[in-house]
Amino acid sequence: MSLEPQTFTVTRADLVRYAEASGDHNPIHQDEQVALAVGLPGVIAHGMYTMALAARAVAGWFPGAEVVSFGCKFTNPVVVPEDGGAEVLVEGAAVPGDDGLTTVTLTVTCAGQKVLGMPKAVVRA
Repeated sequence: MSLEPQTFTVTRADLVRYAEASGDHNPIHQDEQVALAVGLPGVIAHGMYTMALAARAVAGWFPGAEVVSFGCKFTNPVVVPEDGGAEVLVEGAAVPGDDGLTTVTLTVTCAGQKVLGMPKAVVRA
């Protein structure tokens, strides 16, 4: 069953708040010049922040469900421009199992490019 797509806007202010909460103050997530100097196309979102947005979508689709597992690979960065931010689109499909668990396969993109590889959650409703 297809799930209603969810879009999240990521701003540089979000990255500053995430850095404070996580303790990950790597300057590639806040300083344009540092990001460019190391070969990135600009300031990028923390991979774990992007993963958290996917988990937030799962929580929205299955409120109150227990997340049994959640995983992905970080495949492409979410580049966050100084003005406006970046849009992250999370799409999903759910397959209920006979064991009471539902497997949720996800597609997470930014600007039409997949940013998480093989994202999948298993929930118990």
